[in-house]
Amino acid sequence: MNIKELQEQAINLLKDLIQTPSFSREEQGTAQLLEAWMQKNEISYNRDLNNVWAVNKHFDTAKPTLLLNSHHDTVKPNSAYTKDPFKAEVSEGKLFGLGSNDAGGCLVSLLATFTYFYNATDLTYNLIFAGTGEEEINGENGIASLIPILPKIDVAIVGEPTLMEMAISEKGLVVFDAVVKGTPSHAAHPNDNNAIYKTASVLSWFENFSFGKISESLGAVKLTVTQINAGVQHNVVPANVDLVIDVRVNDSYSNAEVAEILKREAPVDSIKPRSLRLNSSSIPKDHALVKAGLELGMDTYGSPTLSDQAMLSCPSLKLGPGDSLRSHSADEFIYLNEIEVGIEKYIQLLEKALK
Repeated sequence: MNIKELQEQAINLLKDLIQTPSFSREEQGTAQLLEAWMQKNEISYNRDLNNVWAVNKHFDTAKPTLLLNSHHDTVKPNSAYTKDPFKAEVSEGKLFGLGSNDAGGCLVSLLATFTYFYNATDLTYNLIFAGTGEEEINGENGIASLIPILPKIDVAIVGEPTLMEMAISEKGLVVFDAVVKGTPSHAAHPNDNNAIYKTASVLSWFENFSFGKISESLGAVKLTVTQINAGVQHNVVPANVDLVIDVRVNDSYSNAEVAEILKREAPVDSIKPRSLRLNSSSIPKDHALVKAGLELGMDTYGSPTLSDQAMLSCPSLKLGPGDSLRSHSADEFIYLNEIEVGIEKYIQLLEKALK
């Protein structure tokens, strides 16, 4: 199949994906659409839960392996939509619909690219395509459950909307639950150990605290208090104030290191991470994929937003058509030309890097 035919088929598939609801954990219908593509193009494939994956026809265990991954689950549409989120509407070169930009355009572009190379016999890398679920909730039944099943992965391209610029690093995420304790009492009586008042200085500490190591591509670790909860009624001084802290971790620290620092330094009575599994990720600037992208005129940057890269332990590159600023927005869309160019650039990238 030539590139033009692949572009047309990919856009038609994206229209079908938009019109098939696929909220996280409910991706059965879109998984069937991915299976139908594989069957139509005579690609041998596998399905595990709602994850659909395949390896290139001439897979060779002696070669390193490149994973092409994107997700087919979506968030739920927000209340500001003026268009039907499940109608694939084309207007002025834009394809509207839920999941069009995040990350349907990337998904179908990577699938078209995999299909283009599926029968190739002269690749220096094996290829794996994986269309996965539960990315939007960092779920356990998406790419995380698939990795133990797949052949060993040496490097990955994760399809997310980046305007086809190369995100060579991505911040990880640790969410902490912290507690500031005080003395509960009746509001009418004196209390010099009011947990709410004590929290004022704690919030100031978090606002001014900084981690020392600055990443070249990701900058500083970003720490933000995002939730506060205390009290049950007006005349009771609460025993505790509960805080939630969102920490975006650069590639200079492991998640475990960040947790140890906050446990040691934070002026709270307890602080616990919910999970340490969403790690930062990166790929060396001198990797063949990055060098090939630079030759094609792509820029590099560090991404503050999380993706399935957080589940991977291998070097990974985030790259795809569409714009991250449109993700989760009302009346989400992707330009048809972005998909066409995305497929062309993915193919050019692999031709430079893998042959």
